[in-house]
Amino acid sequence: MMESEAEARTWLQALPEGDALAMERLETLIAMLREENAKQNLVSAASLEHVWLRHIVDSAQLLPHVPRETVAPWMDLGTGSGFPGLVIAALLPHSEVLMVESRARRIDWLERVRAALDLPHAKVVGQRLEVIEDRPMAVISARAFAPLDRLLTLSARLSTATTTWLLPKGRSAQQELADLRNWRHVFHVEQSVTDPQAGIIVGTLAGRKGKTT
Repeated sequence: MMESEAEARTWLQALPEGDALAMERLETLIAMLREENAKQNLVSAASLEHVWLRHIVDSAQLLPHVPRETVAPWMDLGTGSGFPGLVIAALLPHSEVLMVESRARRIDWLERVRAALDLPHAKVVGQRLEVIEDRPMAVISARAFAPLDRLLTLSARLSTATTTWLLPKGRSAQQELADLRNWRHVFHVEQSVTDPQAGIIVGTLAGRKGKTT
């Protein structure tokens, strides 16, 4: 379990995607985050003291759970401040990463960072999830977006039997998965590398019980 900013940076640099250019992009993201956070509350001020651990690695830890040959298209639901969407896009600059966000100020923020980091394959989808057109995704992620059953109800139409779901759920991961009743899935909980009490729901979805996909 990581506890320091130095450990977080070392962990990132050990990733296949954690090269010097990726680290530069993440440094730029952090600098912009600190500046913007004084104007709008993107993240808690206290968390900026441990930004590599709390936001960057907390997002990047999703990558090792995805087969590297099937990382795109990746859709991040309710990207908000940019986590994990912007971090994933910064680490996968040649892959299509779609960041879904409906709030105007957050859309503006995401677009400015996307341009500053020179991420032409990343796209901000400025719509509510309910109205996004159907399109199969290779990966679907969501951090603190909605309770698990509601999340699946809204987004299962974007999933195939091979789509990897990556859902950081904090302390509620095990309980939300245990309470999931109406879906056929192969989900399990992975331990977060940044928080000993947090879990990530990982796996694939076959559809609602009683239906075929």
